[in-house]
Amino acid sequence: MNTEKIQNVVIAGGGTAGWMAAAALSKTLGKNLNITLVESDDIATVGVGEATIPTLQYFHQLLNINEADFLKATHGTFKLGISFENWRNKNEDYLHAFGITGKDCWAAGFQHFWLKGRQQGVASDFGDYCLEQAAASKEKFAQLPNNGLNYAYHIDATRYGKFLRKMSEAHGVNRIEGKINSVNINHDTNFISSLTLESGKEVKGDLFLDCTGQRALLIEGALHTGFEDWSHWLPCDSAIAIQTESVEEPKPYTRSIAHDFGWQWRIPLQHRVGNGMVYCSKFVSDDDALAKLEGNLEGKRITKPLKIKYRTGTRRKHWNKNCIAVGLSSGFLEPLESTSIHLIQQSIVRLLRMFPHTGIKQTEIDEFNLQTKFDTETTRDFIVLHYKVTNRDDSPFWRHCRNMQIPPALAHRIQLFRETGRVFRKNNELFDDSWMQVMIGQGIIPESYHPIVDNMSSDELKRFLAHIKENIDGTVNQLPPHATFIDRFCKA
Repeated sequence: MNTEKIQNVVIAGGGTAGWMAAAALSKTLGKNLNITLVESDDIATVGVGEATIPTLQYFHQLLNINEADFLKATHGTFKLGISFENWRNKNEDYLHAFGITGKDCWAAGFQHFWLKGRQQGVASDFGDYCLEQAAASKEKFAQLPNNGLNYAYHIDATRYGKFLRKMSEAHGVNRIEGKINSVNINHDTNFISSLTLESGKEVKGDLFLDCTGQRALLIEGALHTGFEDWSHWLPCDSAIAIQTESVEEPKPYTRSIAHDFGWQWRIPLQHRVGNGMVYCSKFVSDDDALAKLEGNLEGKRITKPLKIKYRTGTRRKHWNKNCIAVGLSSGFLEPLESTSIHLIQQSIVRLLRMFPHTGIKQTEIDEFNLQTKFDTETTRDFIVLHYKVTNRDDSPFWRHCRNMQIPPALAHRIQLFRETGRVFRKNNELFDDSWMQVMIGQGIIPESYHPIVDNMSSDELKRFLAHIKENIDGTVNQLPPHATFIDRFCKA
């Protein structure tokens, strides 16, 4: 490969992906690198990714970002989970919360104790044994000692990019304004050597990060890396986003409302609400999808509808030659579980851990791609689960989802849980308790539980379940309202 020392890093594109990469690289490795970010004010970013998952906290800790300052700058609110409405059946809902449900033992997860308790009529809903769900349902929030409450954020993505830009430039990142006209290849190595801007300026580099969004100017346009299409598993291919004024106090959770052809998001920030419709154009027209969204808005519209077309899937390589795709240039998974910023973060942290300081080696590229492939495929499977496991057959879209073929690994995971109640986390994957919450929420009740549960008498089981719920209820009763906490801690 290339054994030359990496000194000049060029980030092509800004937005959330570009500025997250710039902030992380400049904060951790900036003393040893020259970092340049190229972006154009004339190219709008998608900017609708306003919901996150708890892993963003770790990214901010790495960068020593003050949480209150970040939330003030992004007009952020707190997020304890996602409310899924109409997904299992019409007019039914459940909440996928970020916490751990109940208490496990060494041999069996809490779901096995809950299953027996349910059979004996002494257990309430599965989610009642999760602190985060109980707090979300009562719209309460506070930061508890020892990370006692797991949470993420709702943020203004455009403001987040500006916040990170300020931080990056303070750490020496050089921003160049301009549109990329061409990507230049060194024909001896087949590596990218430079970018030529429309102004004629040439930006040379040793390592390039492609943050150009779905255009993927470097990873695909120049290096022809290839794309793996997943639309047969994730059929939605369109989205419409609209921002509205707030008409109520912000809830500490995202709302995902299923419709006959897709689903609608509602994300509360301090100063406004983000709304959108994700849908499959094979089952509804753009005009009808927009009409449905507009008919379900609360509050006065403050932006015009932003229409987005996309194809779900992933690059065949996320690191190719001396180019790493970060964000939408690496592929697209719809925002159902708010994983897009997490996947950006994962790629950046992976690069930091494997940074090719003394030169690019194929073994590092291969390892990076293997790890990224695992992350994207397990995240994909978790999202597919929501569509496949449903009782809905009231529209052509939902009948298609119920009957579609799914990845073998996901089919196995679903069947294993259905028959035995068992879920096994693999290779430190992102989702753990979430699998159970969503499978039960979507309507799967396992056929059996682990026999170790029978070591507990009926009275002991009843007291065990009641004690968990009493502790949760006692904690939630002491929490302030979500809006009150925001006003005290991070009001913009």
